[in-house]
Parts: sequence; structure tokens; C-alpha cells
Amino acid sequence: MNALVPLPVLLPLCATGLSLAVGTRLKQVQRFVSVAVLTAVLGLSLTLMVVADTRGPLTVHLGDFAPPLGITLVADRLSGLMLSVSSAVTLCVLIYSLGQGMADRDEETPVAVFHPAYLILVAGVSCTFLAGDLVNLYVGFEIMLVASFVLLTLGGTGPRVRAGSTYVIISLFSSMLFLTAIAMTYAATGTANFAQLAGRLAEIPLGVQTLIQAMLLTVFAIKAAVFPLAAWLPDSYPTAPAPVTAVFAGLLTKVGVYCMLRTETLLFPGNRLGDLLMAAALASMVVGILGAVAQTDLKRLLSFTLISHIGFMVFGIGLATRDAYGGAIVYVAHHITVQTTLFLVAGLIERRGGTTELTRIGGLAKAAPLLAVLFFVPAMNLAGIPPLSGFIGKLGLMRAGVADGGVWAWILVIGSAVTSLLTLYVTAKVWNLAFWRAAPPGQTAAGTVLETDSDEDDDVDEGPDHIRGSGDEGVRPRHQPAGLAVAATLHGHAVTTTTQLPRLMTAATAATVLLGLAFTVLGGPLTSYTDRAAAELIARTPYVEALLGR
Repeated sequence: MNALVPLPVLLPLCATGLSLAVGTRLKQVQRFVSVAVLTAVLGLSLTLMVVADTRGPLTVHLGDFAPPLGITLVADRLSGLMLSVSSAVTLCVLIYSLGQGMADRDEETPVAVFHPAYLILVAGVSCTFLAGDLVNLYVGFEIMLVASFVLLTLGGTGPRVRAGSTYVIISLFSSMLFLTAIAMTYAATGTANFAQLAGRLAEIPLGVQTLIQAMLLTVFAIKAAVFPLAAWLPDSYPTAPAPVTAVFAGLLTKVGVYCMLRTETLLFPGNRLGDLLMAAALASMVVGILGAVAQTDLKRLLSFTLISHIGFMVFGIGLATRDAYGGAIVYVAHHITVQTTLFLVAGLIERRGGTTELTRIGGLAKAAPLLAVLFFVPAMNLAGIPPLSGFIGKLGLMRAGVADGGVWAWILVIGSAVTSLLTLYVTAKVWNLAFWRAAPPGQTAAGTVLETDSDEDDDVDEGPDHIRGSGDEGVRPRHQPAGLAVAATLHGHAVTTTTQLPRLMTAATAATVLLGLAFTVLGGPLTSYTDRAAAELIARTPYVEALLGR
């Protein structure tokens, strides 16, 4: 079974080469390769999760080099769950993107951009979850970031390039800080291997330990969009295409949370910075949800709720008890699915109504009842309405806070309750404006072209038909028959509003909704699994011994 560990990384990388070789000449083959590989990765991830739960952590030393010389990949309960949820979500998002026709936009480019970049992104995420040392954790980050730069600017419109530039600058800064932290760690301990660091970090001076811990937490907090290091997110994510925004918001921020969980439990036990983490958690909850309350664009609103709910996960990490870690892991799995679903629904709303600006759409509950259901279920899940999985995760975290009994713990329990109520208010506002009320006068008609690649359109002034917050500011809608491809569009294809939503997009969104509901139905087994995962994180010994090959 150990031989299966590197496959979630290797399969997408090999498929990337095949996808580049096929190019746009054989589009159906390229699509089949991507879907088949991600399906295989999902199956492998589920297998690793089950085996790691029954037999303990699985390891593989690539090249048969013993630590710390070689590359070691490890799959334990936590990484197995993260791999499984991320694989399911990335597969659904890929199918959604095929329905949207995103991959078809590569016809005028020398290589097929979307599929290779997406597969590399999946490989980078898998590498991060499986990495057994800081260096390969950094490598996983960089693989993931290089792909994300391409996906974030897909289409080359002015707003996407500007948002991508901000994302690149922030990511390069965090990468430089990460490299500096790795260099300091190696200079102080002589290794970057997690198992060896678990023992050697305790032997160095406390001040050096704290500095290394603070630097690593800063890097991961930037990636996870923890306040006050989250200012880049609301302006970067909403401009990207809906599938890209969905996988970024749902998954990539949780990579940072995973790294915080892994390093805080394995390398820095004792919770020295617990109060700081809980203060950051509270600030993320409050600032994020207040930002969401102030928004009228759905994508920006969801971006602020993302920042807010990252606070719940950091709350569990800062509390540093078994119950808190278990609750945090449940909430990570829940939030990956729900946040991805809501951004996919936002893409469907934009396809149906022509915009995500809530003041300009309405009547969708009557016009598109299926779309209303697809929004309502994950929205209630995000708000934590019983008995959905969001409630299970929040209840676990709040119970852990009450059991702890500390001042910060009680403050966070109250903050969690208030944030949940405000999340319910925000989702109710979206429901009332976009779905429940009658359609406002001048709502975008079916057949409106949402995207063009005309350079002169990138910086036009706002007019009465300007689509605010749609991800393509500056693009003036043009009315064409629904579904008609016109010449001056993004790489030869029009993206138009339609009364009939694409079936693949709807089916993929429905699949993520069902995945979120599965966490509710399987709430008992899920919480039992995450409790065992939390116990394994606190014990450290099984992971360390597996990593050292003992």
C-alpha cells in the first residue's frame, strides 16, 4: 500500500505532459485524460484514507533514500481526509468548467492552457498534503502557486491581470518568507525533516523556536487569508472565472490551514502562541462577516464570508485540545465543500442573470427553482443551521471552547455564535435580493454576452449596462441570440446568459451540494474519524515513527 502514496502527485503531473502533447487538436482526448486522472486520484485518496485509519500512517521514501536525505511522502488520517475531500471537489469543478466551455478557450493559444494548469494545481495540492519535510512542503506550495498564477489570469482581461498581479506579489512575498524560515530552521537544527524537527526544535533556545514558529505561522496565515493578512483576497478571487474562484476559495485557503495544523501539533506542541491565534481567529470572524454584510456583489460577499469562517478553523488550532482539533478538521472538510459550492452557484447565477450584483438581479426562485435549491442548501449549511455539517463543526468547536473555560475560549465561543447569526443574515439577504423578490427593471436579458477579448473594452467607463463584480469589469454587455458564438469574444467563444443552464455545470454543482449533505448524513462516522485524527496529531509518535521508517 505504501506504493500508492506518491500517485496523487505523480498521476496529475504525468497527465499534464500528455495534455500538453495532445493540445487542442484532440480536445475530447484531453478532456477524457483530465477527468480520468482526477477520478483515479479520488479513488486513490479514499483508499489512502481508509488504510491510514486502519493500519496507521503510510510512507514512501522516493529513490529509497532514508530521511533526511531523500523525499519522504506521508499519508496519515489528516492528510488522507484532506486528499479525499480536495480530490472530490477538484473533480466536480473540472466537470463544471467543461460545461462552462472554459477549456474551449484555448483554440487561439499555442498550447492548451487550462487543463495542464489545472492538473499541476492538483499535483501541488496533493504534494502539500503528503509532504514529510519543510522543503517539499515549499515545493508543493510553489507548484500550486505557479499553476494558480495562470488560472487566475485566464482570459487575459484587464481586471484579471490586475488582480493576478496583486496575487503574485503577495505570493512571492510569502514564498520568500517561507524560504527564510526554512533556512533558519535548517541552520538551527541541521534538518528540515518533520520527524527530526519534532525532536530537535525542543533543544534550541526558546527565542529561536518562537521566531521560527511565528515566521511559519505568518506564511501559512497569508495563504489561509487570516486577518490581518487577508486584504488581498476580496480583490483577487472574484475577478477569476467561476470554476477557478471556486477551487481557489474552497481549497487553496485550506492548504494554509492544513499547514498550520500540521506544524503547530508536530513541531511546536505546547501552544505558546495560542492566545495570538485566538485573537487572529476572532478578528477574522468579526472583520470578515462585517465586510460581507456591507457587500452587494455576491462574489465579494462570499469572499468576505470565506475570511470570516477561516476564523473558526484558527479558533480550533489556537485552542489546541483534542476536541478543538477534531472540530477544526470537521470544519475544514465541511467548508471546502460548501464554499466551493457557493462560488459555483455564483457562476450559475451570473450565467442566468448576467451579473452577480445583487441590486440588479431578482426573481430567480421563480425563474430557476433548481438554482434556488442549489443555493439554499449550502447557504444554510454555511450558516450552521442544524442538523447540517456546518452545525456539527461549529458545535464541536464551541463545546471545546466551553470545556477549556479560558477567557479567550469564552470570547471565541461568543464570537462564533455572533458570526453564525450574521452569516445567516448575509445568506438571507442574498436569498431575498436574488431569489425571493421580483426581478428589478432592466435585469439583463437572456443572450447577453458576458465576456469579450476586445482590448479596447478592458477600460471602458461604467454605463447603465456595466456588470459590476462579474469578474470582468469594463466589459460592456452586448445582446446576441442566446448560445450564439460571435467573432470578437474570448478566444473565439461567447459567454452568454441563458434561460437554460448548461447541464454539466448544474450537475457538477448538484454533486458538490450532495457531498456537503453526505457530511451531514455521515456526521457520526466523520466526527469519530476526525477525533482519531486529532488524537494522532497530539500523540505525534505514530507519524514520527512512520516518517523515520521504524
